[in-house]
Amino acid sequence: MLYKTKNPHGGDIYEGNIELDFSANTNPFGTPEGVKSAVLSSLGALSAYPDPYCRGLVSAIAEHENVPKEYVLCGAGAAELIYSFAFAENPGKAIELAPTFAEYCLPLKGAQIKRFRLKEENDFRPNAELVDFIGETEPDAVFLCNPNNPTGQMADPALIEAAAEKCRAIGCRLFLDECFMDLADAPSSFVPRLAEFTNVLVLKAFTKGFGMAGLRLGYCLSADEALLGRMSRAVQPWNVSIPAQAAGTAALKETAFLERTRALIKAERPRIAEKLKKLGIAVFGSDVNFLLIKAPPELGERLLQRGIRIRDCSNFHGLAEGFYRIAVKLPEENDRLISAIKETL
Repeated sequence: MLYKTKNPHGGDIYEGNIELDFSANTNPFGTPEGVKSAVLSSLGALSAYPDPYCRGLVSAIAEHENVPKEYVLCGAGAAELIYSFAFAENPGKAIELAPTFAEYCLPLKGAQIKRFRLKEENDFRPNAELVDFIGETEPDAVFLCNPNNPTGQMADPALIEAAAEKCRAIGCRLFLDECFMDLADAPSSFVPRLAEFTNVLVLKAFTKGFGMAGLRLGYCLSADEALLGRMSRAVQPWNVSIPAQAAGTAALKETAFLERTRALIKAERPRIAEKLKKLGIAVFGSDVNFLLIKAPPELGERLLQRGIRIRDCSNFHGLAEGFYRIAVKLPEENDRLISAIKETL
């Protein structure tokens, strides 16, 4: 079957002979064994409908995040929650970064989209000019990805707070995507401030940190219960499956798994970056499990011929041909990528 629109994201390993996928930036260790066991244990319950309110999972998330259960809404992946937010709020004017994750403004039909362009010479890291841009634009919603995708850059916590305060002052909603926060070198979530900022919604997912992309499970947190209610009515009932709910509850116990993952990423990312730089490839700074690089435009296709997929970033606003995103994987896999790039160049 041919689709009218092409999937613009990484992780498509279902066509061609893909041996190594560096286009999807999920946990290099894959899925924790405890999560796999929880999924297997849930299979006996498949004849029943899933809990439409995810009661057990919501309680586990609330305890994990140290927030009231009323702050939590689960969804079938972060993408579903992005779309349900768009349908619930329907902002007429919105701001997003450029470059950033592509899905935030796609469901905003008829909205005026303003983009705050991140500068290549500043490693695409956001700065205080963003707060001024929010004040000048006066949007209904601001979408911030922190750490940002595809740049891997963490914003200064003071900048996030200033953006939240500016949004509150002008009556604007701040949608803060923290889906990569678990894999950051020094995680700094805005969740502890939610009680103070009812205009902020924080998005999280099990996809990246716990290697659960195939299960589709995410959640968002907000002190605005009315907003979460509108979002929950914007999706189909029973949207989170029984295996996904069981997997999420089990994943929250895998703190040692995340610590081991962060240690690997912190060691491998600079090693990969140094090797790429020696090959003449521009590498931008990152705080998480992937790197944005600038290389010859034909690099992606040549690697694909060798069974290796990297993420072509030319479809991101603010980027062009030759920009690629590569995930940080296990050392032996990273070495295979470097060797293939060296041979290709």
